[in-house]
Amino acid sequence: MLYRHGFIALAGLGLMTTTGMALAATASPDAQGDVARGAYLARAGDCVACHTAPGGQPFAGGLEIDSPFGTIVSTNITPDPDAGIGDYSRDDFAAALREGERADGANLYPAMPYTAYAKLSDDDIDALYAYFMQGVDPVNETPAESDLGFPFNQRWGIGLWNWLFADTDAFQPREGQGAQIARGAYLVQGLGHCGSCHTPRGLFFQEKAQDDSGEAFLAGETLDGWWAPNLRGGGEGDEGLQGWSQAAIVEYLATGRNDHDAVVGEMTSVVANSTSHLTDDDLQAIAAYLKSLPRERNDESATSDTTPAQTEQKLAAADVEGALGARLYLDNCNACHTVSGEGAPKVFPSLVGNELVNADDPTGLLRVILEGARLPSTPAKPEALAMPDFAWRLSDAEVAELATFVRGGWGNHADAVSADQVADVRKTLPDDRETSAPDFVP
Repeated sequence: MLYRHGFIALAGLGLMTTTGMALAATASPDAQGDVARGAYLARAGDCVACHTAPGGQPFAGGLEIDSPFGTIVSTNITPDPDAGIGDYSRDDFAAALREGERADGANLYPAMPYTAYAKLSDDDIDALYAYFMQGVDPVNETPAESDLGFPFNQRWGIGLWNWLFADTDAFQPREGQGAQIARGAYLVQGLGHCGSCHTPRGLFFQEKAQDDSGEAFLAGETLDGWWAPNLRGGGEGDEGLQGWSQAAIVEYLATGRNDHDAVVGEMTSVVANSTSHLTDDDLQAIAAYLKSLPRERNDESATSDTTPAQTEQKLAAADVEGALGARLYLDNCNACHTVSGEGAPKVFPSLVGNELVNADDPTGLLRVILEGARLPSTPAKPEALAMPDFAWRLSDAEVAELATFVRGGWGNHADAVSADQVADVRKTLPDDRETSAPDFVP
């Protein structure tokens, strides 16, 4: 249940396996109900995403997670008694989730979001325990050890971090909070651990707020170059989720797309494996809660000197010498995102006011241009539409011109991008990534 340093981290959760279903079928009706409910809660709790290595068995661990302190390797949480958690009692399991403590008494690294899972109810802990013990296939594979430098490899020191920053209080709805918003708060603050990516971090990598009692909660953070946007959707204004309706948030979580935007980066797996499988009632609750969180008005936000109409005029008159960024947009982006920059609802995301486009750190946008992107296949929207990558056909200078044009067009207000910034991002692209380049260039 470790989180990854990317776009939101609600991500990917597991289905009951064949052996697990057979075990559940032999249990009492109440136990079967706990296993099924635990499987659903595991989806909302982000377990498979971090505890499954690429090509590995579900929940068998082995995923390498880069952190500022070294590489953390996720653990095996299948019910295997030797390699996994098969010998954990229910109380051992609860202590790992809520307190970050292994059965042998050692501290877990706080990449495991136990500060969020501390909010889980006893009933939900029971259901999760039933699922992991009865609904998951045991896998006898021991992942490699985490590789952290001194002093971060000293687990005893995490006790001090916990004393300073870990909140172990169970979830309590605010006074006067309706049932729907309270359910959304429970999911967002606890199982979903949305704050792991969307809440600003402090000097010691702690979340600056664990719940909505702090204004920093879900106020946005940059992780690994990806901007995890501000999720506070209430208050006056139309920035980010303030301009989205509750229905638009639900649609985004259920399908990875809506009239405003389409998912990229880490949030792709979040939608594919987690939020798209949640009930409509839970999605409505999450959306209602996010819309209830007031967003501090930013009266000093940058403004653009270029209006949408001026940008369209520039595109209409684009030439290579006078407006290279505009010409590159016409050649590479216009067919999908159009001269208006608004794309096509639920198919090609709008670039106008887009939070990824306007992020202070352009790394996320540059990665999308260089690597491309693919929408997740979900039950409601099974088609996995893709944006091609352009690393093979555009130079660093050209990508910089293109990104600068997009970040300053149609009223967008982000800073220009340099070729050096593009070069730095290009170096991080995986060597084995697929490319849209043709097999030969005539």
